[in-house]
Amino acid sequence: AFGVIADIQYADAEDGYDFSGYRRRYYRQSLHLLRGAVEAWAAERPPLTFVLQLGDSIDGLNARSGEADSALERVLAALGRLPVPVHHAWGNHELYNFSRARLVLSGLNSRPAGAGVGPPAGDCQAYHFSPAARFRVVVLDAYDLSILGREPDSPRYQESLRLLREKNPNDNLNSPAGLKEPQFVEFNGGFSQAQLDWFNEVLKFSDENQEKVVVMGHLPIHPDASDRVSLAWNYEDALSVIHSHQCVVCFLAGHLHDGGYCLDCHGVHHLTLEGVIETPPESNAFGTIYVYKDKMILKGRGRISDRVMRF
Repeated sequence: AFGVIADIQYADAEDGYDFSGYRRRYYRQSLHLLRGAVEAWAAERPPLTFVLQLGDSIDGLNARSGEADSALERVLAALGRLPVPVHHAWGNHELYNFSRARLVLSGLNSRPAGAGVGPPAGDCQAYHFSPAARFRVVVLDAYDLSILGREPDSPRYQESLRLLREKNPNDNLNSPAGLKEPQFVEFNGGFSQAQLDWFNEVLKFSDENQEKVVVMGHLPIHPDASDRVSLAWNYEDALSVIHSHQCVVCFLAGHLHDGGYCLDCHGVHHLTLEGVIETPPESNAFGTIYVYKDKMILKGRGRISDRVMRF
């Protein structure tokens, strides 16, 4: 069994609204909801093996108020009460607060030390681990291609900006207005070819060893488990890697605070988790996933529904 949670986006700030001005965000309350999730997980029997934190652990507001470090400390302290490892995806809000170089040195770097774990190129944060026999979890870096968190003179920044401008002619790169591919906005990102090649090799290994694989990343990669905007830039590339193998049973994402779900035509479950940040104080948004030989059962809390995912 393992825990799942997404888009905590904590800030020590009064409630606010999203960029459209309609959806309430409970910045301060999100930390209380996280602590409630940690308490519930710690009491689970049989105990959890690990927890997946699907990105956007603190909000971009912290960068403006100069409180990024203290906000992150509070979130990590809450998660640190768990007796099991927490695996972190990096989202856009982490990158509003910290450079990638700084994140590598933070408690949000859950990639295990040691050679051969991640992709060969650059500072990509993808990795994989096997918590049980014939079961593997792959953590993807959905902002490997991105202009967030990188130095403007770095080659990866330049490459990402070129791609973004090619697809998005708007003055405001966060605006999807008029785009044929509306996912090409600055608050999304994508997967480099080096990461996709590495991902393909990991799945080949899992096929050969008859493993079941759960993949996680901050950004959804299936349009039916998202809206048209909140997708990885090159989501189709990631999907085609997954679909060329037998082993993947589920893709877990955050980013879209409403959540989403679909079972794709290859039998892969795409589960996008509802965000803690837009969850009212009397509710919550986290879950526990129980893994069986032929299915996974999600026990959701608050805004997250229960679900049986067969494979």
